[in-house]
Amino acid sequence: MSPRQMRLTRPLVRDHGELRPASWDEALDRAAAGFAKALDEGTGTGLFSCSKTTNELNFATQKFSRVVLRSNNVDSCNRT
Repeated sequence: MSPRQMRLTRPLVRDHGELRPASWDEALDRAAAGFAKALDEGTGTGLFSCSKTTNELNFATQKFSRVVLRSNNVDSCNRT
């Protein structure tokens, strides 16, 4: 099977340990709920950004992390 044939074309969500196809709305709602749960529990969040991406995208990443996730934890692979 070629890499193109193995590419995901729709989101998957995990129910009882098994992955199943889902709508984009359901997948995004679950992701948002997961971020909200982490923020409510105070478990902390962070993002990983690539040093090869544009400055604008790295800026948007750190802005999202600081404003939405209330975290200063943004790391990148430029140290390795």
